[in-house]
Amino acid sequence: MQSFSEETPYSPAEDRGSWPMRKRRILDWLMTETRQQRFIDNILVDMCQRLVDDGVSVARATLHFSIDNPQWRGARMLWKPGLQQADMQTFDHGLEETPQYLNSPVNGIRSGLDEIRRHLDAPLDSGPEYPLFDDLRADGLTDYVGWPLEHTLGKRHVVSFSSKRPGGFTEDEIALFRDLLPALALVSEVRLKNRLARTLLETYVGPHASEQILAGATTRGSGVTVGAAIMICDLRDFTTLSDIWPRDDVIGLLNGYFDAMSEPIERHGGEILKFMGDGLLAIFPLSNPNACADLLRAIAEAQAAMIALNENNIKNGRSVLGYGIGVHVGDVMYGNIGSRKRLDFTVIGPAVNIASRLESLTKEIKRPVLLSKAFVDLAECQSGLEGLGPQQLRGLGEPIDVFAFTGISAAERPRPD
Repeated sequence: MQSFSEETPYSPAEDRGSWPMRKRRILDWLMTETRQQRFIDNILVDMCQRLVDDGVSVARATLHFSIDNPQWRGARMLWKPGLQQADMQTFDHGLEETPQYLNSPVNGIRSGLDEIRRHLDAPLDSGPEYPLFDDLRADGLTDYVGWPLEHTLGKRHVVSFSSKRPGGFTEDEIALFRDLLPALALVSEVRLKNRLARTLLETYVGPHASEQILAGATTRGSGVTVGAAIMICDLRDFTTLSDIWPRDDVIGLLNGYFDAMSEPIERHGGEILKFMGDGLLAIFPLSNPNACADLLRAIAEAQAAMIALNENNIKNGRSVLGYGIGVHVGDVMYGNIGSRKRLDFTVIGPAVNIASRLESLTKEIKRPVLLSKAFVDLAECQSGLEGLGPQQLRGLGEPIDVFAFTGISAAERPRPD
């Protein structure tokens, strides 16, 4: 997922020293030498290797985090000897209701237990038993211990360590782990908060805008002029749908529509700048020489996805969804606009206005996708167009030539990977 830390490899002395010395080395490293490492999974790998090099019998370690992510409920990071990168696994929302999760030590700790210790090679009545422990025994592990990682505002995550030494961890090793917990909690919370900030920005403003904001573009009026193909899409008769369908059904219809439109846009390099009620604004920067062709491919795939969505809607007794798309090309101002305390990272300019007027025109001439001649000329599209002649757009003095998009040929569609 991320590249392994490029820090100088740890080379302990032949004499590992006393347990207090070992603890001091690991704590000093955690608190003062991990500042340049952005990713907690890399810190986990490095920490475990240092523990092994210092004679600690750890043979498996995990970190379990709850994540504020629209796609995932949580993530597990796993280290074993020989791994240069942690094994990463994400979990979908709803995991916490599954028997697998409910009958796990992770759930036990998140539900309030302060420690779970199990000598895996001891009789079954010597401690708590979970299905996971059978898997650990099959891997030759002899001991398991898990603790909460306490973050601020009551957030509780989980760390675990396992051993293969006959008899399991020594009391000195368990004491060492316990002493590491506050430092590991602090180090992991900083990384999780950094990742959360990036995830939230990517979720709400998109990956490109989030990079600009994180790089310091936070001043009102800051921005750049870029050439872009602009796409504006709007759902038809949304007000009527909102009046006749229950709220949850309306939200489900909207989400299905946005999935159908958004996924092809993002797949082909477009950036969705905002959702506007039942509409969206997206750009394809012309720094990509294939931007216009990619936009047409995205529209074609979105139309196919809408057909499939409407077939499913009909099957489930829901309304068929209509839409209008306007496309133009030109220079736009890309940056921060708004009040002193509330900013929007977006694009503005005459080219955006023309795309918006084209989308509105789809209602009048009953064509779902309209393209300006300026866009068509730049796209060098050879098929799938119908010229509609000059059209008067609201607010513009002179008519502009408009084309209806009827689809792209098989030869122009992207090849499957």
